[in-house]
Amino acid sequence: MSISRASLQSICLRFPETCLIPHVKSLPCASISFSITNARLLPHIHLCEKTQAKKRRSNQADVPDQLRQEVESCYRLRMPEDFYQFWKFCEELKPDKPSEALVSSIGLKLVGPYDILAGKHKRATSANLNFNLHWRFFYDPPEFQTIIAGDSKTQYHMGYFRDVPDELPVWVGSNEAKKSCVISQIGDNVFAAVKLFLSEKLKKVTDKNRSSILKDIDESLTRTAKELGYSLEQKTMKMKQRDKKVVTKTFHGAGLVVPVDKNDVGYRELPETNANLKRICKAIVDAPSDEQRLKAFAPIQEMMTFVQFANDECDYGMGYELGMDLFCYGSHYFHKVVGQLLSLAYNLLRRNLFAEIVESHLAKRSDENVDQLAA
Repeated sequence: MSISRASLQSICLRFPETCLIPHVKSLPCASISFSITNARLLPHIHLCEKTQAKKRRSNQADVPDQLRQEVESCYRLRMPEDFYQFWKFCEELKPDKPSEALVSSIGLKLVGPYDILAGKHKRATSANLNFNLHWRFFYDPPEFQTIIAGDSKTQYHMGYFRDVPDELPVWVGSNEAKKSCVISQIGDNVFAAVKLFLSEKLKKVTDKNRSSILKDIDESLTRTAKELGYSLEQKTMKMKQRDKKVVTKTFHGAGLVVPVDKNDVGYRELPETNANLKRICKAIVDAPSDEQRLKAFAPIQEMMTFVQFANDECDYGMGYELGMDLFCYGSHYFHKVVGQLLSLAYNLLRRNLFAEIVESHLAKRSDENVDQLAA
């Protein structure tokens, strides 16, 4: 049963003893329904979207809008609120250098878009700085945006993973670029990701003083995350729902998501398994001569023909998968093919920014020099 606010005000004024809303006039934009129990009006207030948005905004990190806009314009990516909230958390730990708040304790440094919050970009000497290559490691696909760097020996780093460039990240992942292309899911926000990393550190620490420091940080991080309403689970329901949309895992394991309609148009499988495709790639890379390498490329050329047929029939996910697998294999022998496959796939999927990123990355792909702001 529902009623207008004006009518409810009238009822409350006429029968004040039955009304449980003493401040109806102060109610924001809302719809009100009610039930009658034991001769008393029991209101059910449903806040409208504007009111809910105001409530959400009250939970925003105290980071100036101008600075937020600067981060997002440099990367041309929207940043989630946990990105800014984590900066404020680190600011409390180390007000003078928030980026280094976790360096001495757990070996993690805030990088990438955090460098803009720290003002480091203002000291950049290059006028043609490409922020989407800033802290982009060798195996980072365009979907991955590094925000935290760890052990330089393994090139451990954490980052946001997006399926679509104009949407918010689907989760936070980690990779060790010196070891492999594999991206692991470590939570749907940066608090959860760092919490997991911290928990692993605590298991290995034997020194009591160091253990005490880590526990203090862990407690502070946990408390802050809970106050802000962030889940600290490694795998949330939202992440599980995203997993159901994955059409193929690919070599990096993070999976690819493409639109697939009710007639299953959007993706078709490659004719080779991951294991077979890796064997084909190995034969190409290990070929003793260019002539042998050209012959070893035959199965890839055949798959590229299948991709052309698939694209003609709107199964854009096939070329996307092949391109990503070859990118993840990492050999420069595949860079030209990767550029063709992924650029086309991203543009067909209307993920144009990702096409730009992969083209720029392939042109300057390197194991080192990931910090574009380094002097």
